[in-house]
Amino acid sequence: MKMFQQQIRLHEKRRGFHLITAEIVHAFPEIREIKTGICQVFIQHTSASLSINENADPTVRQDFEMFFNKAVPENDPDYLHDDEGSDDMPAHIKASLLDTSLMIPIRNGMLALGMWQGIYLCEHRNYGGSRNLMLTAWGE
Repeated sequence: MKMFQQQIRLHEKRRGFHLITAEIVHAFPEIREIKTGICQVFIQHTSASLSINENADPTVRQDFEMFFNKAVPENDPDYLHDDEGSDDMPAHIKASLLDTSLMIPIRNGMLALGMWQGIYLCEHRNYGGSRNLMLTAWGE
C-alpha cells in the first residue's frame, strides 16, 4: 500500500463557498500513483469548513451562503464568544454544521467525484485569512 501526505495553504478567499477541487488535485499529484484508494481532505481551522456539492452552477454556492447567513445570523445578542467580531461565533457554528474532513475515493489515479461534484472551501469569516489543508491519500 502507498501512503502520501501533503499540507497545502490556500490563499485568502472572501466569505462564501469556493470550488477548490482543481487546487487540491494540482497540489497533490501523488494521487495519480494510486489505482484504488482514499483521499482525505482535512481543514485545520474552526471557522471554515469543507463540503462536496454542485460544481457547475455558481448560484448554488450563492444560495448556500444565503441559507447559512439566515440560519446562523450575526449580531445575535445571546452569543458570548465575539472576540473577533460579529462573524466570530456564527463562523464556528457554520463550520460545525458542515464538515472539517472529507473522504473521497480514488479510482485510476483520480478523485472519484461525480460528474457534478466539486470540493468546496466554505469560508465563514469576513477576513479569514489563508487556510491550511492536510491531504492524505492511501491505496494501491
